[in-house]
Amino acid sequence: MTFDPFGDFATEGYLRNFERERDLAIVKRAENASFTTGLDQAFAHLAKSKVLTYDDVLTTHGILFGAVYPWAGQDRSRTAPTLTIKKGTVIFANAPEIRAAVEFALRKGQDKVYMKAKPGEILGYLAYGHPFLDGNGRTIMTVHSVLAQRAGFSIDWSATKKDAYLDALTGEIENPLKGHLDAFLKPFMRDSVAYEELATAIVQAPGLDGSVQDAELNEVLGTTEDPAVKAQYEAMLVKRNKT
Repeated sequence: MTFDPFGDFATEGYLRNFERERDLAIVKRAENASFTTGLDQAFAHLAKSKVLTYDDVLTTHGILFGAVYPWAGQDRSRTAPTLTIKKGTVIFANAPEIRAAVEFALRKGQDKVYMKAKPGEILGYLAYGHPFLDGNGRTIMTVHSVLAQRAGFSIDWSATKKDAYLDALTGEIENPLKGHLDAFLKPFMRDSVAYEELATAIVQAPGLDGSVQDAELNEVLGTTEDPAVKAQYEAMLVKRNKT
């Protein structure tokens, strides 16, 4: 089953990509090409912003994936405002809560002391916000790399393992403030690298090569007004708020 929040996969392809391509392997290769070629521009844009804002996150996504998707740079409040999105066991923030989650992460992440002490917590809130239909992991990793660099460190993503990272990220989103992702990232914290080197560093992160694995695709859990979906979403919020 493919991810089809627009309901027009048969005619418009995967997520209405410009080529109307339905072969996910081809689309993912196009995503990867757009991402890798756009990284330098994305980092150049972020370098100009003294204070990173939600709009910077949107612009970053637009730069990284604008060659593939006409909606690149638009969050789910515009592209899927009435849908609840999940991946595996993780349910992400509904559209009205996306901006608040990301802005919280940006505010805390620009406190250099806090960012250095809690890099996983910051990344977890960015991931929970999940602003876009696709390209979230690469976009938030790009923004997170800048937050880290400004706080005086970098993450050696090339030394991490994809499955272990995803397990820690899942734990962080489902049970925030328990240190799941902080504990995972701490062994990979290094001295900060220059802006010019950030793109090279981030493409070495495992799992960003555009390979296709169905288990990694987003899913539409249902509409936000569906009673069963609403119950699952509210249970998720209760669980997060109890941590």
